[in-house]
Amino acid sequence: AASSGKSILFVCLGNICRSPIGEAVFRKMVTDTGVVDKWVIDSGATSDWNTGSAPDTRGLACLRKHGIETDHRARQITNDDFMTFDHILCMDESNLRDLNKKANSVKQSKAKIELLGNYDPEKQLIIQDPYYGSDKDFERVYEQCVRCCKAFLEQHS
Repeated sequence: AASSGKSILFVCLGNICRSPIGEAVFRKMVTDTGVVDKWVIDSGATSDWNTGSAPDTRGLACLRKHGIETDHRARQITNDDFMTFDHILCMDESNLRDLNKKANSVKQSKAKIELLGNYDPEKQLIIQDPYYGSDKDFERVYEQCVRCCKAFLEQHS
């Protein structure tokens, strides 16, 4: 873990669209601002559907277009995540319900669980799943993640 103990976990349903984009965007931001060594950054899924899979090719193409690479592999969140991460930021109400339910069964949970959209200066609370959408939907997710991660970082740096 990072010496300063700052850690963040991005979560969505399958960990192949929204949360890997959030993770990659945040990692690039903290790298560009020179504080990447102060953070532990990861992403995960509430489901086990895509465990081991690479992010959606449309999401990877969107990130690449913005000069961001990721080698993330999808994983399901574990009970340990609630004890090791300071912040668990999720994409929609369904994720939030699942995470809070899971956190309630973890005795030593220290994570602050909230919607990533809480940080959006444009007040777009929900980051919609782009899986059944178009490239434009992935671009929207990317833009929301950029706004939210920037605001989150300003509050937590």
